[in-house]
Parts: sequence; C-alpha cells; structure tokens
Amino acid sequence: MVDIVDTNKKALDFDNQIAAQDDTFPMLSVLAADGAIVDETAVKRAELDDDDLINIMKRMLLSRQLDIRSTKLAKQGRFGFFAPTAGQEASQMASSYAFNDDDWLMPGYRDIPQIIVKGWPIWKAILWSRGHVLGNVFTTADDKPVNSWMPQIIIGAQYVEAAGIALGLKKRQKDAVVYAYTGDGGTSQGDFYEGINFAGAYQANAVFFVQNNGYAISTPRRLQTAAKHLAAKGWAAGIPSLVVDGNDPIAMYLAAKEARTWATSGKGPVLIEAITDRLEPHSTAGDDPLRYRTQDDIDAWWQKEPLIRMRKYITTKGIWDQEKEDAYIAEVNTLIDEQIKIADNVPKQKISDFVKNTLEVPSYAMSEQIKRFESEGK
Repeated sequence: MVDIVDTNKKALDFDNQIAAQDDTFPMLSVLAADGAIVDETAVKRAELDDDDLINIMKRMLLSRQLDIRSTKLAKQGRFGFFAPTAGQEASQMASSYAFNDDDWLMPGYRDIPQIIVKGWPIWKAILWSRGHVLGNVFTTADDKPVNSWMPQIIIGAQYVEAAGIALGLKKRQKDAVVYAYTGDGGTSQGDFYEGINFAGAYQANAVFFVQNNGYAISTPRRLQTAAKHLAAKGWAAGIPSLVVDGNDPIAMYLAAKEARTWATSGKGPVLIEAITDRLEPHSTAGDDPLRYRTQDDIDAWWQKEPLIRMRKYITTKGIWDQEKEDAYIAEVNTLIDEQIKIADNVPKQKISDFVKNTLEVPSYAMSEQIKRFESEGK
C-alpha cells in the first residue's frame, strides 16, 4: 500500500529535487583526456573500425584548418561573418559522422563544417559568409542536392525548422532523421522549446544537439538558466535526453548513433547536451573573450580539446602518426586554396541581382527598377 504521507513529503522536498538532478544526468564518457579508454563496452557498442577512427580524425582536422584559414581571411577582409569552431570538433564532426546523406542537417551559423562534409563545396561556404546568393545553393560540386538548410542566424530557429522536416520524414516513413545543432544560449530561446515540444508530441524523427560551449556570446552558461543540466529541458518535452563529454569524439559518435537508431524506429526525438568549450571568440566581428573570461581558463580548456585526445588514442593504436597528420593538413590547405580562388572569381552581385532575387516574380515596380539598374550596368 502506498504511504501517502511519505509520498507527500517527497513531493514537497524541493531541496531534494534540485540535488537529485546531478545524479539524473551522468555524463557519457568513453575517451579520457589522455587518450585512454575508460569504457571498453562503450567502444564495442560504437562499432568503429580503424578506418572510421581515421575518418573522424580527418573530419576534425578539416574543421580545425577551416577555422584557422577562415580566421585569417576574416582578418584580411576577405571573409564575411565567421563563428570560430576550435574546440568543438568532436561535438560537431564526430557526432555528424553518425548520420548519412539521406539525413537532413539543420545548422546554426557555427555549424559550417558539418555542411561541408555532407558535400557542400567550401567556395560556397565562403560566398555564404560574404552574403552572395550562390552561398545559399545547397548542391555538391557536381550539382547533386545536399540535404541541409542554410546556416540559421536567428538563435535556435533551426530547431523549429528541424521539427517540421522531422515530422515530414516520419509521415513518409523515411529511414532518415533531421539533426540540428544550437549552443547553450539557444536553449534560452522560445524556438528551442517550440521545436523540441512539437517534435516530441508527434514523435518525429529528430536528433537535437546542444553544444554547451560555456558562453552565449559573453554571457556565461551559469547566468543563462538555473537548470543544472541543459539536457533537463528535453525532459520537459518528454524526450530522452543525455549529457555527453563534448570533447570525446567516441562518446559523441556513440550518443549520436544510438539517438539516430531511436529516432528512426518511430520512438521520437532525442536531445544531446555536449559539454565542450568555445576556445576562441564568439565571432570575428570584434568579440574579445578576455572581457568576460580569463586567459588561464582558456589555456586550461586548450589542454582538453578533442584533437589531442583523439590523436593520442589512434597513435597508441598504431594507425596514426605525425607524418600522416602533416600530409593530410597539407592536402586540406591545398583544397582550401583552390576553393578560395573559385570564390574570388565568382562575379560580384549587382544591384539588379538583389532586386531579381527578392521575389520569384518581380512586381511591376521591381521590374522597372531591374531595367533601370541593368541599363546603368548596376
């Protein structure tokens, strides 16, 4: 028989409810900071062979080089808006390795690398940063569709977009999911709640990632919300939610793989909170992280970044070495050089182009404007 008095006592024990949250969301961890495996069972469950491990490492190196080169281009005035990704290679590139070309990616503005590994050419990413219309054409180099939407500038809005597409995939009985990324700041937005609630209510095919990188621009995570874990917000929508070491590539892949399997089986979405760190400024648009955090804190996180632990792990396994890494980095930089040249040689947009691209069918007034601008060579 249920003890009503004891049940009521527990229901009113608010202190216990707060304390219990720490035990409710243990962090999934497979690869320690020194590259050692801490859970062999999880490694087997991930089912990653040597080629997979090398591919994930290459993805992360690609992301790091894109970050380095994009930052340099931005400082030269040759790049538009850019949000650095250093430190988030595991939460982005290892997690995205669990998805395939049929899955739809709904990215935020910091998620350019995930679109590129789906086949979107780097030169289009450069044009997107510059505001060129061709930067919003999501096709491969040979004009095949890339299942991705444009990087969302509105914080958290990609979650609403993801929910709608996820429901469409479910209704069409597709063996595919939508996977969407936002930052810790995104979980404070209304679109975040609307997206996970809608997807949860309809058990839609979606995997939601929260890259808890410590700061929403300059606001530290601790000041954004009283929630002890951002993953707890997924429970409010009735969906499975977990916390993962976001600097652990194997843990991130395993979480994404298991979440995709769950979502495609008709059980609904999953929310994954990745604990990582934004090692560089929020963007190249004048942000100075030393105004809101210390250099010692940044230096400490650099010692825990994902490339270090993955490099140690696969080097110990005997499938990676510095020579292979240097060769791949050189290959990536050659590719980036070629892509920059393509982007630089694309004709600049004219005023008439902007008017033409505003509506599918221009109004009478717009048609007149187009004619006038074109006659002036603008």
